[in-house]
Amino acid sequence: MTAPSRIDSLRRRMAETGTDLVAIGPSSHMVYLTGVDPHGDERPVMLLVSATYAGFLMPALNLDAARKSSNLPMVAWSDSDGPNAALAKLLDDTGIDRSAPSIVIDETMRADFALLLLDALPGAKRRFTGDTVSFLRARKDEDECRRLKASQLLNDKAMQAGFAALKPGVTESDVASVIRSVYLDNGARPQFDLVCFGENGAFPHHHTGDTVLKDNDAVLLDIGGRLDGYPSDMTRVAHMGEPSEAFSSVHAIVDAAVQAALATARPGVKANAIDAAARTVIAEAGYGEFFLHRTGHGLGLDVHEPPYIAANSDAVLDEGMVFSIEPGIYLPGRFGIRLEEVVIMRADGPEVLSELPRTAAII
Repeated sequence: MTAPSRIDSLRRRMAETGTDLVAIGPSSHMVYLTGVDPHGDERPVMLLVSATYAGFLMPALNLDAARKSSNLPMVAWSDSDGPNAALAKLLDDTGIDRSAPSIVIDETMRADFALLLLDALPGAKRRFTGDTVSFLRARKDEDECRRLKASQLLNDKAMQAGFAALKPGVTESDVASVIRSVYLDNGARPQFDLVCFGENGAFPHHHTGDTVLKDNDAVLLDIGGRLDGYPSDMTRVAHMGEPSEAFSSVHAIVDAAVQAALATARPGVKANAIDAAARTVIAEAGYGEFFLHRTGHGLGLDVHEPPYIAANSDAVLDEGMVFSIEPGIYLPGRFGIRLEEVVIMRADGPEVLSELPRTAAII
């Protein structure tokens, strides 16, 4: 979907939700709606969208660069003048009734940017983007799905390269370097690489370091890159030598939790039901206290975005939503196992993007 049609879609959604104005900061929301990804600093940048107008508040020094990405009008301001007069003109251009408008504010916008706008609209009724921009972003079109699939398939290659680099004496950082090279060699950008040896796998967000791989170590790899604007995300595990019965048992439980979540995920189902399906499998196996996080998160322009697959989420799943399913069991001082799939919600259920099995790689 092109930027102009996304603005049109936003306006339809604004009409459905009684929204007079949407204010977006320099964020992935702005990229989604317009393609503009401005330099971010303390100078206020804003996209304002009303029923009849869409335009930017833009620092003068960024104006020419921003115009390469969008034909929308831009009200510029200079460092010597400050942004207030330019913002007042932009608000006039939107045509909204400024006495008590219903406005949506980008939740990722800097607080000083948001307060600048709110000071100019003291009677505004405000909320975040959940039922407007985020609502639209959560429902991917086929072009986005294609890009996400391609990014995930490249991630399969990066994961296999990571497994191939495992040998006694290698460090976590060594393996991460191999993984990053796969992204760079294939026109992608590395996003993150959690390489966890042994007991480090029991920390869900372990920072890759200089731990040396030893015989009989468990290995957890949670990696992702960004290809053609869209990220990937996947977690798999390996074991140096024949795994213990405990490792194999926990792996089977986590995989069963993934399968339960996949079987539950359907359009119309609430996100918390998917979380409950995975969590029940792990709890009934006696490991409930060792499942430390939500079951998943949305994936799109951002690695983490709505919908969130969590116990406290009443979000109803819809076709086109893309999200992870990633239950885990973390045993302090021993190992951790997390298995993660990214799926597209289709009419008949989830389409798994990765083609890499969830079986543990035995090195």
